Amino acid sequence: MKTAADCSSMAEIRAEIDRVDLDLVRLLARRAACIDRAARIKAELDLPARIEDRVEEVVRNVRRHAIDQGLPPDLIETFWRHLIEWSIAREESRLGPDTLRKG
Repeated sequence: MKTAADCSSMAEIRAEIDRVDLDLVRLLARRAACIDRAARIKAELDLPARIEDRVEEVVRNVRRHAIDQGLPPDLIETFWRHLIEWSIAREESRLGPDTLRKG
């Protein structure tokens, strides 16, 4: 695996981008597995998919990580809010809509 600085041609940088994309997809699959497990645990505890305090905690965390990595926190927050909404929808597909839950 090369760093971006080690790439000296467009072919090399494109290959590296493709490797990073694969890594990102693998990480998203790991995250999805965690979401699926969270849905099973929430079902046992009768918790809803959306827990607003947790949503905002995740957003605060990724904003901080974005700043630490030199990325624009507003852009990362927007991206992550989409990821969070997808995750909640995934949980709801296993739990049922929050309006049907007692929690």
